[in-house]
Amino acid sequence: MYIHREGYKISFITLICFVILTCVILIFAHGWIKWLLEAMVFTLSFFIIRFFRMPNREILDNPNKIVASADGTIVVVEQVFENEYLNTECLQISTFMSPNNIHVNRYPISGRVIYTKYYDGKKLYARNPKSSLLNERTSVCIEREDGKKVLVRQIAGALARRIICYAKEGEMVKQGQELGFIKFGSRVDLLIPLDSEIHVEIEDKVRGGQSVIATI
Repeated sequence: MYIHREGYKISFITLICFVILTCVILIFAHGWIKWLLEAMVFTLSFFIIRFFRMPNREILDNPNKIVASADGTIVVVEQVFENEYLNTECLQISTFMSPNNIHVNRYPISGRVIYTKYYDGKKLYARNPKSSLLNERTSVCIEREDGKKVLVRQIAGALARRIICYAKEGEMVKQGQELGFIKFGSRVDLLIPLDSEIHVEIEDKVRGGQSVIATI
C-alpha cells in the first residue's frame, strides 16, 4: 500500500495544514474543546490522505475477458445505443465509486487507444442515470486486434473536482494498466460489445483490474 502520485501534492499540503492547525489548537484551545478540535483535524487529514491510497494488486491479464475499470459498486447493467463514438447498440456497465473506494481507473482490455475526448459538464450525483451524458467526463475508446471496441467514460460526481486521464490516441495499452484517476467520488461507464457475456449484477462489488465483468 502506498500513496498514488496524484496524491503527493495534496497529501503534503494536508500534512502541513495538520501540523499548523494542531499547534494553533494546542496553544489557544482548552479542555474538551481542544481534544474535539484535534480529533476533527486528524480525521479530516486522515480521510484526505487515505483517499489517495494505492494497494499492491495482482492485475488480471486475459484477452477474452473485460475487467472492471474501477473499484466500487455496479449500478447499471443495460443495453443502450452509444451515440458519441461507436454509434451502435452496446451493453453499458457502470461502476459507482464512493469516497471510500480506490479511485484509480484502469483499462478493461488491451489494445490501441483510438479515441479520447473531454467534456465539461455538471456535478450531478454519480448514481443519477443522467450523469453519464450531463456531467463532466472523459471518454476513451480502446480497440483490440480483432476490431472489438470498448468505450470507457470517466464521470465526475457531486464531490469530484478533477478528472485525470492518461490516455493518448494511437498508443498501445495493456489490460489493467492505469487509465487515469478521479478525485473524490465518481463513476465509470463501460460500453462493451452487445454479444458479450456479462458476469456481474446490480449492487455487485468489483475491483479495478481484477474483477471480470464480461467475456467477449
